[in-house]
This record gives sequence, C-alpha cells and structure tokens, in this order.
Amino acid sequence: MRKNTKKKKHSWWSVIYGFVLVSFTAYVLLDAFVIPRSYAVVSPSSSAVTQASASQTASASSQAAASASSAVSTSSSQAASQTAVVTDNTYSDGNITITITEYRENNTSIYVADIQVSSVEYLKTAFAQNVFGKNITAKTSSIAASNNAILAVNGDFYGTRNGYVIRNGILYRTTSAGSSQEDLVIYQDGSFGIITEGSISASDLLAQGAWQVLSFGPALVTNGTVSVTQNEEVDQAMTTNPRTAIGIIDSLHYVMVVSDGRTTASTGLSLYQLASFMQGLGVATAYNLDGGGSTTMYFNGTVVNNPTTNGKTITERSVSDIVYIG
Repeated sequence: MRKNTKKKKHSWWSVIYGFVLVSFTAYVLLDAFVIPRSYAVVSPSSSAVTQASASQTASASSQAAASASSAVSTSSSQAASQTAVVTDNTYSDGNITITITEYRENNTSIYVADIQVSSVEYLKTAFAQNVFGKNITAKTSSIAASNNAILAVNGDFYGTRNGYVIRNGILYRTTSAGSSQEDLVIYQDGSFGIITEGSISASDLLAQGAWQVLSFGPALVTNGTVSVTQNEEVDQAMTTNPRTAIGIIDSLHYVMVVSDGRTTASTGLSLYQLASFMQGLGVATAYNLDGGGSTTMYFNGTVVNNPTTNGKTITERSVSDIVYIG
C-alpha cells in the first residue's frame, strides 16, 4: 500500500513538473516572438522620443537636436514636394531624385531604386506603429504611408533580433548581437561604414556621428569588392531567396535593391549573386537587409515587387521597421 502511494505522489510530481516546464517554454517562445512590448513612442513627424528606459535611449538634449533637425528636413521636404515631378518610376524635386529600374538576372526579377539626395536627412528609418519595442509590426507599405515616405524598403527586423539600434540619430538599443555581427553605419555626412559590434560600442558609434545603424548583414560589397563567398548564407536561409539590400555609389548617391523569389516566375538570389549584382551597379559599399517574406519595395503609394513568404500567395509580411526616403 505504501509503495502505491509513493508511486502516485511521484506520478503527480512528474505531471506538475511537466506542466510547469511546458508552460515556461511556451511563455519564453511567446515573449520572444509574439507578445508585443513597447519601449518608446516616436512621433511620426519628428525624431522626438518619449523615454521608456533611460538605458535604451539617448539623452534629452540629443533627442531635442534630432527633433529640430528632422523638423527642418520635414519642412524642406514638404516645400519641395509641391514642385515634384513624378512618373510611374521616377520622382524628382529640389532635394530628392529617384529612378526605379527593373532588371532580369538569374531567372529573377530585381528592382533597383537609384537615389540622389541633397542631405542624408532624407535617408530615414521608421518603426512599425512609430513604436520602438519588441514584436511590434506592420506592413512596409503601411509604415511608409504613415511617414509620408516617397520610397521605402523593409529594414533589419530589429524587433525579433538583438543588435545595435540607432535610428535618425537616436540611440535606442546597446545590446550586441555578438562580437562578430556586421552592422551598417550610415553617418551624418552620408557615408557608409561596416563595423563589427565587438569592435565598438553603440554609444561610441553615436558619438562618432552615426545617423543610422542597421544590424542584419552580412556586408555584400566593401571598397568595391564582393565580400561574401559563393556558399555564404544568412543563418538557415535557402540559397536562393527574395532579398533586400542597400548600397552607396558615391556621396549622397544610394541604391536600394529588392529581388523577388520563391516563385516559378522568380527563383531568387543567393547572397553572392546579390553582391555581384550590386557590384555591377558600381557601389562602393553594399549591405544585406532582412529578406525572404519581408522583402518589399514601396514607391509613391505602390508596392513595386511581389512579396511572398511561401510562393503561393503574393502578400506583404509585417515587419518591425523600414528604411525610407522622404
């Protein structure tokens, strides 16, 4: 009788332990990928921030300076847009010139936005729902429209990843994604740089004049030379994928590139194919952003490419951030 009682107690403890373990695992997964958490609210018309955590945001004076700078940029942009010349694939005003061109290589449709701006302040980023946080997402086209973007591509999906986050001159996150993580730094003079997070802190990057820091990668082209191997890939991604990338040709002259993929009409590109294509555009530096189902290009109120996750439906995936011109 005592043996049966002990067995029953042991059985109940096993059940309780199993339930607690499953519940904890489920919570960790939900917290990582589902439960939204808001850390800071960003005004859609400026770079002003309502602080939620002092350790994750810049000082009030930095925010005020960024807000004032953005306000001037927004005012200039609105004035220029009144005299803008717009077609289906071009945009031109006193400060921004954009031309969209479609290419066909490697059985894949590739869309290139050639961009020239008068100031790096027109090369901006925005968060989904104008909130810096975790698991907060919206479609690229929706984020773009809410920020009056002329052109936009999806960003680095910071909301489900670690890595430095500096956006529009404001430091939001100092957590590293690892010492070897390659980031793209866009400086206040409009130049591009590739750094590893183990070589410099986010605070030091801000002090050195970082305007944007994007943490995905890898770098595709450095000093005009392809910097990925033919077999290199992002984590467990397929070798051919929809892709998103950004590059610089020369001073204040940029390209944003997306490729379709995962469909019979467009196979997709490997990292090496993407890097080689961008090298052919004449870029000095190019950087890989989030791809796959996230890959989206928006121009003048329309999605340019054919976003898809599984190849069966053409639809945008919701993302945490965009890079845009506006």
